[in-house]
Amino acid sequence: QVQLVESGGGVIQVGGSLRLSCAASRMLLTTGWYRRAPGKQRELVASIHKANITQYRDSVKGRFAISRDDVKNTVYLQMNSLKPDDTAVYYCFTGDLGPQYWGQGTQVTVSS
Repeated sequence: QVQLVESGGGVIQVGGSLRLSCAASRMLLTTGWYRRAPGKQRELVASIHKANITQYRDSVKGRFAISRDDVKNTVYLQMNSLKPDDTAVYYCFTGDLGPQYWGQGTQVTVSS
């Protein structure tokens, strides 16, 4: 069993920045972030493989950056130039062949 605890969410103005952190009891091959906005389906935001291969959804490319620290078992999501459409609950995950374990989520609200 793997435990994941997210932190760093909050309320931020349009154009601002936030850094999400996810502390894991251990990280598997792939770790990353999904989000779910009100009334919408869950969507993959970014992921990072143990070999440091990253993947981003198009709408966050150039604004978000994912990184992982395998010594601290922590994954980060640096979010810059935030937009109202980024408002969502952000969930950390880890897994070997896709998400296997999930965190409880952290709310990010971008206010205009």
